[in-house]
Amino acid sequence: MRRKIPSTAALIAFESAARHQSFTKAAEELALTQSAICRQIASLEEFLNVELFRRSRRGVKLTDAGLSYARRVASQLDAVERDTLAVMGQQGAMTIELAVVPTFGTQWLLPRLKDFQHRHPQITVNLTNRTRPFLFADTAFDAAVYFGDGDWSGTSSHLLMRENPMPVCSPALLAGQAQLSAERLAELPLLQQTTRPYAWRQWFGAQGMTVARDMSGPRYELFSMLAQAAMHEMGVALIPPFLIQRELDEQRLVIAAPHSYQSDKAYFLIIPERKAESAALLALRDWLVQAARAYAQEHG
Repeated sequence: MRRKIPSTAALIAFESAARHQSFTKAAEELALTQSAICRQIASLEEFLNVELFRRSRRGVKLTDAGLSYARRVASQLDAVERDTLAVMGQQGAMTIELAVVPTFGTQWLLPRLKDFQHRHPQITVNLTNRTRPFLFADTAFDAAVYFGDGDWSGTSSHLLMRENPMPVCSPALLAGQAQLSAERLAELPLLQQTTRPYAWRQWFGAQGMTVARDMSGPRYELFSMLAQAAMHEMGVALIPPFLIQRELDEQRLVIAAPHSYQSDKAYFLIIPERKAESAALLALRDWLVQAARAYAQEHG
């Protein structure tokens, strides 16, 4: 079936003219004549049966339909350009598009990724933040590092590590004490993590306590935001130590109480079943599982 798609030349001419709001500047940018730009846009308007520009003696201006179409065309041309450059740059190499939960990707995975690159120089791993599950069929992702129960339809899941979060805060909140009791923590502002709404309730429950305000306090989507808020003395946050190792080493954050709880969820590498035999993904899986195991052994 023939696709209902205008010529690429017409779309490129239109995108440039729309961005500059000028046929003359579009012609200069594309090294064409102004009349050539006019012809391309006229042919596009005829193809669409829609007026994209209003012409006057003072120049051209996008119609409402033209403005809407220009935004969509620009986005699609950008995507085609990115895909083209990616293919041109591969030269026989393999690329993995990996979705990662943000703080884990930045604080734990990236510092170790150089080792994977050293072991597998032919594989490029691109990272993109994703905080929620998605359908692999609707994206370009090859795999994902995800926090949950590992139940993701149409995929295989590989356990990496559990969180075991601990209360952390600015050293100033300790007021010279080595640590704080759970009762004292219950009196301080509790910083909440949007995707872990029951974290403090679970933590206090593990200490045999029921705290009425355990779900009260400002909410932040990312652990990195929680860490920043805690460093600025806004309250106490529950964060897995492996996500803030640098802050702990530099004493910008301290562990307020040496107690944790084991969540029923964990970090998993998720690979769609249709890509289960990919050599690149198998290499990443083996390396990532081993790196997580080595970290767990080192930190008990």
